[in-house]
Amino acid sequence: MAQTKSNVKERQRVDVKEPSMYNVVIHNDDVTTMDFVVMVLMNIFFYSEKDATELMLQVHNLGKAIVGTYTYDIAHSKVYITTALAQKNNFPLRLTVESVTK
Repeated sequence: MAQTKSNVKERQRVDVKEPSMYNVVIHNDDVTTMDFVVMVLMNIFFYSEKDATELMLQVHNLGKAIVGTYTYDIAHSKVYITTALAQKNNFPLRLTVESVTK
């Protein structure tokens, strides 16, 4: 028997799920200046001056605060950039990354 060619293409189903999200948490310390924290929040996390100041005061009063929620790579990149900038300016500023639980 002769085989016939078909113009029908098979489609493969690909399930795409949203990436896991992670919180970037900034921690209070007794050395890093409030001005430096506000500058970081404005330049790295893109807060307005007003919002950055309010968030800095929250960190100061409560000991820590979530400064953003990102995908894994972006969260770790922001922590790396911020930590490097803090070290360059002789501040012990500490940030951590925590998984967001659904």
